[in-house]
Amino acid sequence: MIAEAIKTKSPSRSYTSTRNACKLCAPFGACIVFRGISGCIPLIHGSQGCSTYIRRYGISHFREPIDIASSNFTESTAIFGGRDNLELALSNVTRQYKPEAIGVTSTCLSETIGENVPMYIAQYEKDRSEREKNGGSKEPALFYASTPSYRGTHMDGFHEAIYSVVSKLAGTSVASENVEEPKHLNLISGFVSSEDLRELHKILSSFEMPYTLLPDYSESLDGGSWEEYQKLPKGGTPLESIRRMSSAVGTITLGESIPREHDASAWLESNFGVKAARVPMPIGIENTDAFFSQLTEFTGRPISQKWMDVRGRLIDAYIDGHKYCFGKKAIVYGEEDFVLAICSFLSELGIEPVLVATGAVSDSFKSRILSILKKNRSEPLVMDDADFVTMLEKAKDLSPDFVMGSSKGFYLAKNLEIPLIRCGFPIHDRMGGHRILHLGYRGTLNLFDLVCNTLMQIKQSSSKIGYTYI
Repeated sequence: MIAEAIKTKSPSRSYTSTRNACKLCAPFGACIVFRGISGCIPLIHGSQGCSTYIRRYGISHFREPIDIASSNFTESTAIFGGRDNLELALSNVTRQYKPEAIGVTSTCLSETIGENVPMYIAQYEKDRSEREKNGGSKEPALFYASTPSYRGTHMDGFHEAIYSVVSKLAGTSVASENVEEPKHLNLISGFVSSEDLRELHKILSSFEMPYTLLPDYSESLDGGSWEEYQKLPKGGTPLESIRRMSSAVGTITLGESIPREHDASAWLESNFGVKAARVPMPIGIENTDAFFSQLTEFTGRPISQKWMDVRGRLIDAYIDGHKYCFGKKAIVYGEEDFVLAICSFLSELGIEPVLVATGAVSDSFKSRILSILKKNRSEPLVMDDADFVTMLEKAKDLSPDFVMGSSKGFYLAKNLEIPLIRCGFPIHDRMGGHRILHLGYRGTLNLFDLVCNTLMQIKQSSSKIGYTYI
């Protein structure tokens, strides 16, 4: 009886582990945000291996040195707790880097043993206030993001860090209360490339209204060469700009999948009445139109002619390349909002995503994808909480023409013997991954060229005759 019950209830396949995950760890996303804040250094509350992994992974994509401090857990720390380690790390980082801020992130280890990091930081700040009263120098602002890697993905860590910074600083401006601030706008970007951030600066500047872009690692993670090593590279969102986010005319967030508990724009709206608007990542004509329309609504200013000219060139390119794209099939994977935007873009080209995947666990991902791809001739296979081994198993019968996503999909593309169009994050096996432009009309035009040229290359390479004119 017992054996029969076990037999009937057991799944046909008994594995539960992820095999070649389609995601990264939560502390990684938080560290990228903290590097996008002026004068901020990330500090991992956990083992040295965690910070080493994040440094190495970030360096191989951005091709820049990335300092990530650590509270350096050892075996005894895991047993007796890491409070002393954290306080010593904060003191050492303050002395050695002289930062404007320190962003603390938790790890699997510190979360598993139940470290009360907010309490530790509160006590450290209380002691710090006493030190400053007694003539000590002003110490850096402290942020804390709870980011255990066993919960969520790097995107959860990314948005948790933004939330922690905004909820700590917004509304604490040191500017005089008698000085009326000019109207300004907030923009919270997703996990985009350094080149995308520079493009967002250009777009925002064209609306001629002051703004705060958070985070901004366009310089801090993609700067020029140095004659001497800089512990804290220039660039990043100024702390005072974050403090003033509470008085903006509105906050635009790129991406619609952010949990409300991690949504800084919702917090600003609830606490300060700053209007919040979520828009899809501006990839493709429809999504970019929505972004520009929201900018017009908040600023009261029209779209400049230069962007309309780029939009016109993009439409013309779509027409020119339609014959190469229509009816082709693609596999798309990556961060949830990025995948949604890429699918919308491919749909505009007449390309059908046949397998769409994200490493995040999401109840709404499939319904949103199906809504975007409702004109597909057949329903795509949609996977959340995905890994690349399972994706490969599912993809073999779908006859895709190419794969589109990060370098982590190389294994998938190689086994399917089809091209990988690299975009998103991370890109380790090519130069310039952090300089790929995805956003806006210009970014869409760049992706369009990549897709078209890849499809043309396939046609050339597979021809037995070979020809140069296609």
